[in-house]
Amino acid sequence: MTAFGAGRNGTELISPGCRTSKVKVARIFMGTEHGLWPRPNLDLEKEVKRYKSEFARFSDELCDVDFTVDTLVKSAKEVEPLKGRLQDVDGILAIHLNIGIRGIVRELLKVDKPTTVFAVPYSGHEWVGFGRLQKQDLGSKLTCKLTSDHSQLAAAIRPFRAIHHLREAKILDLTTRFRQGYAEQMKKKFGTEITQVKLDRVLKLCDAVDEKAARAEAQRWVENAEKVMEPTKEEVVRSARLALAFEKLLEAEQATVMTADCYGSMYKPLCKSYAFPCLGFARLNNMGLGGICESDLSCAMTHILFQGLTGKPGFISDPTIDESDNTIILAHCLGTPKMDGPDGPIAPYNLRYVMERRDGVVTQVTMRHGQKVTQGVLVGTNTLPYFTGKIVATPHIERGCRTKATVKIDGDAEKLWKNWSAGLHRVTVYGDIIQELQDFCRFTDIKMVNEAV
Repeated sequence: MTAFGAGRNGTELISPGCRTSKVKVARIFMGTEHGLWPRPNLDLEKEVKRYKSEFARFSDELCDVDFTVDTLVKSAKEVEPLKGRLQDVDGILAIHLNIGIRGIVRELLKVDKPTTVFAVPYSGHEWVGFGRLQKQDLGSKLTCKLTSDHSQLAAAIRPFRAIHHLREAKILDLTTRFRQGYAEQMKKKFGTEITQVKLDRVLKLCDAVDEKAARAEAQRWVENAEKVMEPTKEEVVRSARLALAFEKLLEAEQATVMTADCYGSMYKPLCKSYAFPCLGFARLNNMGLGGICESDLSCAMTHILFQGLTGKPGFISDPTIDESDNTIILAHCLGTPKMDGPDGPIAPYNLRYVMERRDGVVTQVTMRHGQKVTQGVLVGTNTLPYFTGKIVATPHIERGCRTKATVKIDGDAEKLWKNWSAGLHRVTVYGDIIQELQDFCRFTDIKMVNEAV
């Protein structure tokens, strides 16, 4: 793997999760032979074939998906023999072909799996009852996409992917202040494993890194930087050696995310005595894995969620508000050059010291002007405060953390700071992902709160 991400050949999946398993989806085509709408004698097999050709257009995005149940269902009673197999899927995508499928939908919902109904115009009249069904206990895990936009077939699977990757993910926390209670909550709710690792193991892996490999890794970061400002060559080499050790540790543990208590119990024994983890974290983010600052497990969980929905890493920030122009400035020393994901472009970056400490090596990244972003954080197991906006500036001033993005808020800055809760850190991802996030939160019984309205 290279410093700037190996793409799917390196990680196999486009976001953190088990590196070998795939997202299991039931693709159910719902049609009735007696349906008279959108027209009598609709050729259901031909409709299925037409839909499968649409799915083929999105084969790259769906490369990590197995349709483990893939069938045409013509009546409610035909669902019963499938229920055993449906218990093993991450979600059900039910495609509405013609009128008369209400009973099929209700039987699918009895499986109690996340279920999305996809219906183009002229599929049938059942849509008039979907909203009412969602309000019932039976429909608590039902979402619907009523659209002629066939790209939403792939979008419908993104929340299933996030559920899968949270369940398969493993987070390594380098700290002496491990939060066992929080780890148990995440395991119970999402299936995510959070494990403490000891410093001596990391340092042994650093010692085992080949000197030539460490220097070659450092040179890649230097050559791709616009400027190397404060850090010395040897500081970059030490950071690169630690980055390679992180990769070895994640491989050994079959883990996908790494965090460290860099401003707490690991500050003196790791950061001051050896190297800051920032370059290693940026590298993991570039690779489609996860590097998370300050043992922030809530941000680690949010990072996995956002990558599951988008295939893109998050940016953790210490925000600051400017009411004068309705913006929020997102700032943190650690930036990720590949905010578009492992296969995306490399954003411009400088190599800098950590601002507060005047030490270490961080990537000061210039994010994309005009980029729509979503910011949020998973609080406990049942709440997700969030807001959206657009990047309008990337200040390079000697105030605050190194990487900064000024975001014009969709909403009101005053309401945002008055409604702010659950600490300072948030995770920002490229794109407006609210629809996918809403579906995920419905499936997992999480309350979303837009703090800017």
